[in-house]
Amino acid sequence: MDKLRNEDVKQLNALALAYMGDAVLEQKVREHLLRTGRVKPNILHREATRYVSAKAQSMIVYRMMDENFLTEEELAVFRRGRNAKSGSVPKNTDVQTYRNSSGFEAILGNLYLVNELERVYEIIAYAIQIIDETKGVTNS
Repeated sequence: MDKLRNEDVKQLNALALAYMGDAVLEQKVREHLLRTGRVKPNILHREATRYVSAKAQSMIVYRMMDENFLTEEELAVFRRGRNAKSGSVPKNTDVQTYRNSSGFEAILGNLYLVNELERVYEIIAYAIQIIDETKGVTNS
């Protein structure tokens, strides 16, 4: 398999970046839930949804933008992901929320594919913290 170069990543469709970002986020959220002692399968799925839903991701990305947490390059990738036409929107969310979540996932996918893992995990850790705060969970 040929290696995907950083120049190649810049050429990828924004929805392909979001596809990768979704997987990276899902894996880290599952790890977070297990490490914090939430292990019952039926509860795990419900809990994970609170972190990875389009609504949660849209709220997270707005807060990160309000706090200037994201770099200019990350914001450019966000806009690419947000503006990409997916052709479908899940029935349980509105188009703008879904597009914002695609933009957030595109940031994560882009950073992951250019091997900026420290930044990926920093963004995900902050996203988890934001959701935990909204649920009244304290991380010790």
